Amino acid sequence: MDSYEVIVWCFLLLSSFIPNITALSSITPNKPLHHNETLVSASGTFEAGFFSIGSSQRYYFCICYKNISPRTIVWVANRNTPLDNSTGVFKVSDGGNLVVLDGTDANVWSSNASTTAQKPTVELLDSGNLVVKDGGGTNAPEKIVWQSFDYPGDTLLPGMKLKSSLVTGAHSSLTSWRNTEDPALGEFSLYIDPHGFPQRVTTKGGTWLYRAGSWNGYQFSGVPWKMLHNFFNYYFVLTKEEVYYEYELLERSVVTRFVINQAGSDQRFTWSERTKSWELFASGPREQCENYALCGVNSVCNVNSYPICECLEGFVPKFTEKWRSLDWSGGCVRRMNLSCDNEDGFVKYEGMRLPDTSSSWYDANMSLDECERVCLQNCSCTAYTNLDVRRGGSGCLLWFGNIVDMGKHVSQGQEIYIRMAASDIGTFKFSIETEK
Repeated sequence: MDSYEVIVWCFLLLSSFIPNITALSSITPNKPLHHNETLVSASGTFEAGFFSIGSSQRYYFCICYKNISPRTIVWVANRNTPLDNSTGVFKVSDGGNLVVLDGTDANVWSSNASTTAQKPTVELLDSGNLVVKDGGGTNAPEKIVWQSFDYPGDTLLPGMKLKSSLVTGAHSSLTSWRNTEDPALGEFSLYIDPHGFPQRVTTKGGTWLYRAGSWNGYQFSGVPWKMLHNFFNYYFVLTKEEVYYEYELLERSVVTRFVINQAGSDQRFTWSERTKSWELFASGPREQCENYALCGVNSVCNVNSYPICECLEGFVPKFTEKWRSLDWSGGCVRRMNLSCDNEDGFVKYEGMRLPDTSSSWYDANMSLDECERVCLQNCSCTAYTNLDVRRGGSGCLLWFGNIVDMGKHVSQGQEIYIRMAASDIGTFKFSIETEK
């Protein structure tokens, strides 16, 4: 056997071990997807199919980028119920319900679709959104009756919405993987908390860890919002029934994804064609002061000061000895009670990461002066600021009770006015004049 024949023989032998993958453009009740097939979006950006993750021999029905290596997964259907081998089937029922079946035709995952379709077709859009379309009757327009974008995994893609109901409190969330080779639901979740003025939070087992903050017209108030608007458009839509957040790219050629990782950190990556790798664009939390309520109530956290925690003006540590030993969990209490009349006033703080808004009230149409007057008329009101910082500021945001989780912003920050007793305001002004 000469060298040419050896090469041909080796090629044929190797080819026999390479699976023959068929690309599909759609799935129907009569045409399911098998383990040796993938569903590919029209432009070839995304593909969906049965894949193993890492060194694991378990298989999942996943959506991933088609032309990026190593494989980057953005959504997993059966994340809690993997298949033991690659002989899975992904199909849509006559009514439009999606299911993942194992090699014995046992159901391991279902979309549990609430809307019935008459002529269902499954497609993978160029956005990475897996949709069930209903062709309807002869004259009925085609419509989407189910989509994966309504059920996020650990990744938020452009055009995907994080939603929360203001009626029921139900919300969609990003949820971390258990580890890098196990996409099962992890400990960390990121979502929009709908209480008070809605804000983005990260939790571990239901306990708040970090807050990106409330919306300020540009972005969530705790992040470096001016820089990010050079690259993305952000949308925060608030109605009487729900609130949702999404982003879109200013430059369509950019490939980006926002992820909550296994440690609970949020990370934005962009794909670099130059290095053929995902490059970290931004991440959070960025510093110690972003740990939720690190300094207790009625305090300010400033990572550039020592100690990093200090009481608000007019407040003193609740437990002095513990405070001195750097245990700030008890927070601060007022030195003088409010008089709850027109004698009370406000001290202005600038460049702040606004406090927790879960016990707040807001009005988009009020001026800042009206906001101050409304706050003074309610003895429980402890602070106010503009709801929207654009065009010089507009709207009213009020806080009631303790001020929780306020800190010095990592970049520009916002103004907030903290209510104080008249006697403390006089002392505060005098102390400033004395220091000068």
